[in-house]
Amino acid sequence: MDSYGDWLRGRTDDQLRALVSARPELITPVPADLGALAARAAAPSAVSRALDGLDRASLAVLEAVVVLPSASLTALKKALGARAAEVAARLRDLGLLWPGPSRTLRPAPGVRAALTHPAGLGPPAREALAALPLERLRDLARNLDVSTAFASAPGLAESLAERLADPGPLIDDAGPEARAALEHLTWGPPTGRVENARRRVVLAEARSPVERLLARGLLVAADDRTVTLPREVGLHLRGGALFREDVLGAPVPSGTRRAQRLTDQIASGQAFTLLRLTEELLEHWGVHPPPVLRGGGLGVRELKAAAARLDLTERDTALVVEVAHAAGLLDRDGGSSVWLPTRSYDLWLLRDAAARWTDLAGAWLETDRVSGLVGERDARDRTINALADENIRPAAPRVRRETLEVLPEGVAPDEESVLRALAWHHPRRTGGLHDRLASWTMHEAAFLGLTGFGARASYTGVLLAGGDVAEALGALLPEPVDRVVLQADLTAVAPGPLVPDLARELALAADVESTGGATVYRFGAESVRRALDAGRTVSDLLDLLARHSSTPVPQPLSYLVEDVGRRHGRLRVGTALSYVRCDDPAALDEILADRRAATLRLYRLAPTVLASRLSRQDLLESLRSVGFSPVPESPEGGLVITRTDARRAEPPARPPVEHEHVVDERVAEAAIRALRAGEEAAAVGAPEGEPPRTPSASLIEELRAALGTRLWIGYLDQQGQASSRIIEPVRVDGGYLTAYDQTRASVQRFALHRITGLRKI
Repeated sequence: MDSYGDWLRGRTDDQLRALVSARPELITPVPADLGALAARAAAPSAVSRALDGLDRASLAVLEAVVVLPSASLTALKKALGARAAEVAARLRDLGLLWPGPSRTLRPAPGVRAALTHPAGLGPPAREALAALPLERLRDLARNLDVSTAFASAPGLAESLAERLADPGPLIDDAGPEARAALEHLTWGPPTGRVENARRRVVLAEARSPVERLLARGLLVAADDRTVTLPREVGLHLRGGALFREDVLGAPVPSGTRRAQRLTDQIASGQAFTLLRLTEELLEHWGVHPPPVLRGGGLGVRELKAAAARLDLTERDTALVVEVAHAAGLLDRDGGSSVWLPTRSYDLWLLRDAAARWTDLAGAWLETDRVSGLVGERDARDRTINALADENIRPAAPRVRRETLEVLPEGVAPDEESVLRALAWHHPRRTGGLHDRLASWTMHEAAFLGLTGFGARASYTGVLLAGGDVAEALGALLPEPVDRVVLQADLTAVAPGPLVPDLARELALAADVESTGGATVYRFGAESVRRALDAGRTVSDLLDLLARHSSTPVPQPLSYLVEDVGRRHGRLRVGTALSYVRCDDPAALDEILADRRAATLRLYRLAPTVLASRLSRQDLLESLRSVGFSPVPESPEGGLVITRTDARRAEPPARPPVEHEHVVDERVAEAAIRALRAGEEAAAVGAPEGEPPRTPSASLIEELRAALGTRLWIGYLDQQGQASSRIIEPVRVDGGYLTAYDQTRASVQRFALHRITGLRKI
C-alpha cells in the first residue's frame, strides 16, 4: 500500500472502532474523512499522547521497529522474544505500526521523530556524520583511510558510515581507556558532554581517550559541547542486543505475604479511625474556626494546633484536612474568612460509616491536591500551606490510581519494587515528581485505610472499579452501639463506635481521654459547663446518661453535674464595656472579696450588678479561670446559647470530576459511519455536466416518490449560482427537502424553490 492513510482506509469498521476507542482524541471532533484521521493520528501531540499510554513492552517493540534495519515479526521475536508478535498486533490496533514491504512493519508517521533515543541508541552513523562540515568529514576520512577524491559531503558521510558498520577493529585500536569511555554510553543515554567537541582532531596527534574516539568516528560531535555514540557502535558494544534485560514481562512488586483477612481487619480499623479524626477536627473547627491566610490556605500555627489536638504528625493532619476539603465537608466562609465545616458535613454525619468512608476515599482518589507538598518550599522559596493552591498537581489522581492498581493481592510490597513496576507500566511518566507522588500514595493509602500492613485491602479494588464499596466495607466495620459504661471515676467507656446522636452529645459533655478498641470519655467541670453553655440542662444530661448507660449513673458523676448546674448561669456577663449580673448579691460579694479577681477591675453598679472595663469574652474567660461559672447574656437579657454546629460554610460548587475520556460504543459507531461517508463523498464528488432540470409542477411529486434513493439534483445558492449535489432524500415538508448530502457529508435542508431538477442515479 502506498501510504499510512491508504492503510487506514483498508481497515475494517471493527478495527477502526478499536482505534478510536483506544485513542479518543482522534475523533474529538470527528475528522472529515479517513485521510484527515490519518493526518491527525500523525500529529506530534497525538503521537506523544499515544506513546505516553504504552507500557515498557509496547514501547520496546516500537523502538525495535525503528532501530532494526528489517523489522519483520521474525526479527522482532528473535530480538525480544515470542510475545513480541502479540505486542506488535496491539500496536497495529493503536495505529502506531502499519505493514511495510515484504511482511515488515513500519512505525506510523511521527513516531520516529517522537522517539529521541530509541532503545537507548544514538542515530545511525550516516545521520550523525551528515551534520558535520565537509572539512571535518575529510579529516575523519583521512584518519580512517577512506578516499576523499571527488567526494561530496553526503558521499563522504555514506563512505564513513560503511566503514563504521564493523567498528570492532577501531574500538580495539583506540585502547582500553577509550573503550571504557564508550561503555558509559553503551546502554544509554548515548550522548555525553565534552568541551569543544567540534575541534579538529588528527589521529596521530590524539592524546586523550575522547580525542582518540573522535578521530576514529566512534564518537561524533552533535554540537560544541555534546558528543553522540553512533548506533552501529552502540549495537556492537551491546553484542547485538537491543535491551539489557527482558522488557516484555511485567515485573510484579515483591514483598511480604499477608493474609487477606488480617489485611482487611487492619485496613478497616484505620478506615474507622479516619472517620473519627475527621469528625473530631471538624467539630472543633465548627466552634473555633481557623482563619484563612491572606494568600489562601491554612496557617502553619493552625496546622500545628490541629496536629496536637488529633495527636498526629503535621503530615497526616494535612492529609485529613485536604481530604475533608476535597470531599466538600470543609470550606472557607466568605463572610468571615475562616475555614468552617459545610452544611454538607451535617448531612454526611447522618450516613452510615461505610458510606462516609467511601466519600472520603473517593474524594482523595480524585483530588488534584497533594498533601505531601505541605511544608515544602515553592519556586519562590515560600512555604506551601495546607489548603493552598500551590499544592495542586494535575497528575496526582492518575498516579494514585496507577499505584494502587499495581499493588498485588496478598502482598505488602517494598516501595522500590512498586516504583519498578510503575516504571514498566508507564515508562514515559517516571522519575521526579511522579515517583514522589507514588511514594506519598502508598503512605496515604495506609493512613486512609485502603491498605493494611502494606497490602491492598479487598474493598480497595471495588473502589477503583467504581463498585459498591459500602457493601464490601460495611461487613468489616463494627456496628454502632448506643450504650456506654459509666464508671465511678467520672469516665464513660464506649465499647465500640457510637451512633451519631449519642457520639455528638457525649463529645459535648465529656473529653476524649483515649481511643482504640474502646473509647474512654472523661467528665469534668469544664466539659459539663460546655454542655450547659450549649443549652443542655442538668436534667437533660442526667436523663441522657441514664438512658444510654449499661449501669446506673454513678453518684460522683451525678454530684458533678448537679454541682456545676447549680453554679451555672448564676452570674451573667453583658456589655458595659461588660458587666456581671446576679440575682444573689452574696455571689457578687464573693467575687469582690476574691483576691484573684482584683485584676478584673470590677465595681458595683447595683446590689446585683458589677461592671468591668474588660470585653465580655475576656471577662467570661477570666471569671471561669478563677473557678466561677458565668454565662453570656444578650442585650435583651436572654442567655446566649453556644451550639457546636452553629457556624457552617456553604457547600462549595465543585466542577464534575474529569475522568480519562472513554468513547461510548455508539459514539464510536457514529464516528466510523461519518468517516466512511466522508470518504465516499470525497470519492464521489459532484457529477460532471450541467445540473439536471425538471418541470416545477412535477418536482415535489418526484421527490416524494424518490425518498430513500440516491438523486442528482441541481441547486441554486443565494447568489443564483447552480451547483450539483448527490443526495439521499429523507422527507419533504414545509417547503424544504431534508436529505443527506453526500458531496458535503452532512444532513442538509434544501429550499424546494431553489431545486432546479433531479435525476436518479
